Amino acid sequence: MTAEGDTLRERMIAAAVVMTTGEGWARVTMSRLADAVGVSRQTVYNEIGTKNALAEAMILSELERFLARVTDAFDEHPDDLPDAVEAAILAVLELAQDNRLLHAVVSATHGADTELLPLLTTHSTQLLELAKLVLRDRVGAYDPPLTPAELDGAIDMVVRVVLSHVMAPSGTPARTAASLGFVARRVLEG
Repeated sequence: MTAEGDTLRERMIAAAVVMTTGEGWARVTMSRLADAVGVSRQTVYNEIGTKNALAEAMILSELERFLARVTDAFDEHPDDLPDAVEAAILAVLELAQDNRLLHAVVSATHGADTELLPLLTTHSTQLLELAKLVLRDRVGAYDPPLTPAELDGAIDMVVRVVLSHVMAPSGTPARTAASLGFVARRVLEG
């Protein structure tokens, strides 16, 4: 799961993800993480901070993977904003479908291990803002025929609806992306 050039912090986050998906968040301790990475517990605290900071780091690391898929989708559709939006939605939903950390967080498969869930739901402000920032940057390059307020509203709606489908899918990624893409096309084309 870790690459040769990963930083110590990245290795710690990757090890925490493996522990969380394999045994549950409740079993992750700074001592066990230190042992898994081969450093002292103090080094883990110095590099990561608290267990809550570790949880946030894991979620933000996964978010980076999702946002990379969004960026790739927009790069593949440089001349068609609605197609880029639909492709980005599909890419996110497909990645979510097989994401072990996301499944561990959402399903709480390890007993009452739900400490991570608020990072994706009630305390998701940082996650939402980062996703909206990336999407705003990518969408803005297409110069859509919307006012800034309309564009912000559309982006907020897309991010929140996609997150909702990530958390509780209602159909296949392809079907959901097509449905949401239809709505995005109507909004973006007027």
